[in-house]
Amino acid sequence: MRPHLATLVEDFERHSREIAIVTHRGNRRIVSTYGEVAALARRFAAMLLQREISAGDRVLLWGQNSAEWVATFFGCVLCGVIAVPLDAAGSAEFARRVLDDTRPKLVVGDAALLTQLPEGTGKINFDDWIAALPARPLTNVPALNLDTPLQVLFTSGTTSEPKGVVHTHRNVLASVAPIEREIQKYLKYERPFHPLRFLHTLPLSHVFGQFMGLWLPVLLGAEVHFEARLQAPRLVELVRRERISVIAAVPRVLELLRTYLFSLFPELPEQINRAQGKPAWKRWWRFRKVHRLLGWKCWAFVCGGAALSSELESFWNTLGFALVQGYGMTETTALITLNHPFKVGKGTIGKPLPGRDVRLSEDGEILVRGEMVSTAIWQRGQLTKSSDEWLATGDLARSDEEGRFQFLGRKGLMIVTSSGLNIHPEDVEVVLEKQSNVRAAVVVPTNTPAGTEAMAVLLFHGTEAEAAQAIRSANLQLADYQRIRYWRIWPGLDFPRTSTGKIQRGKVAQWASSLTMEKTMAGENDSDPLLALIAGITRSPAGKTTDEVRLDEDLHLDSLGRVQLQSELEQKLGVTLDDTTIISIETLGELRRLLSRNSDALHPAVPESPAAVKPQSRPATSIYPQWPWSWPVHALRVIFLECVARPMTRFLAKPATVCVSRVIAAQRPLLIIANHVTAYDAALVLYALPGRLRRRVAIAMAADILEDFRHARGQDTWIQNVLAPIAYWLITALFNVFPLPRSAGFRDSFAHMGHALDRGYNVLIFPEGTRTSGNLQKFRPGIGMLVKESNAAVLPVALRGLGDLKQGGKGWFRSGKLEVHVGKPMHFRSTDSPETITAALESTLRSMLQ
Repeated sequence: MRPHLATLVEDFERHSREIAIVTHRGNRRIVSTYGEVAALARRFAAMLLQREISAGDRVLLWGQNSAEWVATFFGCVLCGVIAVPLDAAGSAEFARRVLDDTRPKLVVGDAALLTQLPEGTGKINFDDWIAALPARPLTNVPALNLDTPLQVLFTSGTTSEPKGVVHTHRNVLASVAPIEREIQKYLKYERPFHPLRFLHTLPLSHVFGQFMGLWLPVLLGAEVHFEARLQAPRLVELVRRERISVIAAVPRVLELLRTYLFSLFPELPEQINRAQGKPAWKRWWRFRKVHRLLGWKCWAFVCGGAALSSELESFWNTLGFALVQGYGMTETTALITLNHPFKVGKGTIGKPLPGRDVRLSEDGEILVRGEMVSTAIWQRGQLTKSSDEWLATGDLARSDEEGRFQFLGRKGLMIVTSSGLNIHPEDVEVVLEKQSNVRAAVVVPTNTPAGTEAMAVLLFHGTEAEAAQAIRSANLQLADYQRIRYWRIWPGLDFPRTSTGKIQRGKVAQWASSLTMEKTMAGENDSDPLLALIAGITRSPAGKTTDEVRLDEDLHLDSLGRVQLQSELEQKLGVTLDDTTIISIETLGELRRLLSRNSDALHPAVPESPAAVKPQSRPATSIYPQWPWSWPVHALRVIFLECVARPMTRFLAKPATVCVSRVIAAQRPLLIIANHVTAYDAALVLYALPGRLRRRVAIAMAADILEDFRHARGQDTWIQNVLAPIAYWLITALFNVFPLPRSAGFRDSFAHMGHALDRGYNVLIFPEGTRTSGNLQKFRPGIGMLVKESNAAVLPVALRGLGDLKQGGKGWFRSGKLEVHVGKPMHFRSTDSPETITAALESTLRSMLQ
């Protein structure tokens, strides 16, 4: 066993040139090497010492998975400081109670989350994190040992008094050591496939997420790809494009992917049935279209955090994927048992790992002891040791003749959802019973198409509508993962009870499971959340609120506004909505019916209706070329810009240029915005930009115009149609243009802009969306969303004089009245809303034009 976990930082430095983390955020791909993460960790450790934060002190860590998160955590490890990671999806109220209980000396995390915490404790958000670090890293690690406290993990539970599980270096290394020894046997076989790439969809505040994101990858020199948006099409595209080897996820994600495959390949269920019992190579060949979709390098899933159904396991195994399932809990610092990746026991959670004593009690409960079991908890502001030798897990299992365990379910009350979150029923019941007319409440697990979820059964005096209102009121007081989405009213006068008056939960759960499930979703408040969301995008209140109101005329939602609405709905519902369908919807009622097929999350009273939005024919798919980024085409383009385009612009237009800042060329890739008056605006913008900037610009162009060129159509004469494809290739090569649709397909265009920024190209876009007479028009709201997703500075460019010449009917040939003003790069914070960003950009460009 290693002497302590700080030695992993040395392994990071040994793999210093290899990619460690790729964070997929918005439309960007942020790459960090092992060496960069190690250097940041040592610099953060140096900052802790500067602030006199030493061994035993606490640092609270609250943010999305990222390289900054990992570096902060290992910086704490290097100093012996106790990390307190919190789930980024957790409630602010729970975070505040943990803050009060642990009294950290520093809080680090995402800016949007830290603003929800009270003042008084030092805070550093990840927007300002790197700038706050000292230049000199920590080189001398303080004395650490196996029993040094490492972290405090608060389970997803209690709304009452928080209780954290304390892990030591020994606890973690007891899980890491046997895996590391086993890996050594197979490293020589890994070399042809190096680097292994893990798609990581789990929070690093959970032990399973830490095992797959912090401890295991460095042992293999693997890449970890962090993705928080669990939308099946996005995940599939990412797996194929990034050549992912292994997907680490909870069962819910595997279910989402299966549902998506069924939608793409309707014949798949029947093929699965016919493939049962066939040799592995035949099954792989039969389902080669699925492997082609996910990419040929993807071969395995690592599943944990919740129970995996045998049906779901059989589905992925039949397709030819290895499915590795483990079992563990927070108190055991990750794994108790693990299925060997090359000796998988179907339907089991594997064998106990070395160093673990595991046995079953008389009633089948799993009991475990060993060095990985936490022996301390943090509660009421202090660390308390436990003297129990055996840990009673509260889980039931049975073992087979080969020593593998099969998970049977929970013995205790806690409900483990399909997302791997723990719900303590008593916490939810306390809130429910405070609501008007609720005499008693029981929260039990129930099986849904998405997996295990919590269901509330109420003893209620009143109507169903009143009960729905009580559920909605209770949900306002609960964390998001605790909120009740399934509920029923108990038909009797009282729940079944024991002779001592205890409710017989088993009978209540059995009754609930026997019913035909109906999803009753409680709204967030009494107002209409869908209308509120649209009003927030358009910044214009709705005059009418009936289902007959039209999205365009009454709610003022234009095409880019629909893109922003689509993005927000996808994030809230966890699904992907079709571009064409969203664009084709005309009324609020049609939008409600579309959403009711995916989720009831945005309206509590949407009735089931067979009416559906009429299917629309999908428009021709735009091509987003990357061949203009190849070095020969790039070199040709630079020669053209410097030797042809700029001299011609100078000769023909004689524009005057005003550049506010000459250091902008040294900035990171920028989004460039400009007002749009003529077809030659892009050439004028390129003329005014500094050389290092203009030589790497990708330009958004109206998709319909590019498509007409590409398909030789829509021109005035037949000869123009004949020459149009040549024009398409020349424009694309010499100006690096890409399509920006006027209606459907914005997401693909935004994704292409993200790829361009990742490749070091600045992106030029005209946020008015159309040519004008010279007076600046209102910006499309989608520009704010693009800036937020791209996390890029924005360079405003004002074209002055074109409007006057156009309105006066005067020629612009060497008029001397054209001015191109290049402003200062504008930076926005992660807490800025898309609406705020759009308003700021419009105001800045308007002032430059004046």
